[in-house]
Amino acid sequence: MIHPFIFLEWLEKSFFHNLGLPDMKHVTYTWVVMLILIALGFLASRSIKMVPSGLQNFMEVVIGGVEGLIDETMGHKGKKYFPLIATLALFILVSNLIALIPGFFPPTANLNTNAALALIVFAMTHIIGFKEHGVGYLKHFMGPILALAPLMFIIEVIGHLARPVSLTLRLFGNMYGHEIVLMIFFGLVPFLAPLPMMMMGVLVAFIQTFVFSLLAMIYIAGSLEEAH
Repeated sequence: MIHPFIFLEWLEKSFFHNLGLPDMKHVTYTWVVMLILIALGFLASRSIKMVPSGLQNFMEVVIGGVEGLIDETMGHKGKKYFPLIATLALFILVSNLIALIPGFFPPTANLNTNAALALIVFAMTHIIGFKEHGVGYLKHFMGPILALAPLMFIIEVIGHLARPVSLTLRLFGNMYGHEIVLMIFFGLVPFLAPLPMMMMGVLVAFIQTFVFSLLAMIYIAGSLEEAH
């Protein structure tokens, strides 16, 4: 949220400000999210059991859910891209959820973080497309009618360039907007009023993670398909 105070602000001031860099809270808390995910992965896998329990059970449910969604959306070809999709989903989800902790800044409430994630999806979509089809991947941009290929190529290029912009602004708008609303409520009634908004924030965090991940899967699945 747009907090009156930010934990780890001392780190930002002592490191980034001394280098002459602008506001870098999103980078500081990206590191925090990375450490949380590394810790979760370590704790969940340090003593794997055939009958899971505790954190291992929770993580298996989460990973299983992502894997099932990939199978439904992308088919059997999508399994090899599970690490990419799961990493994006977990990073975005944790980044969204830490917004509910007073003093923590969500990296996804910054355009730079979201643009970086969107560009990763954009680049991987076309890298995978060329890897799967070679030069024939360009047929995806030509349309079904040869006479209209030049026009369709321009339209398709514009549409594909709009994808990272759409992914970036959708996630940023929802997370930053929620941050502002929550901060206003905290300013008016510090204790009771923000609770419903914080509950809604959990829902927003999961929905925005689902939407971003689903669109990433759809884009990559489209690049895997044969052009018609």
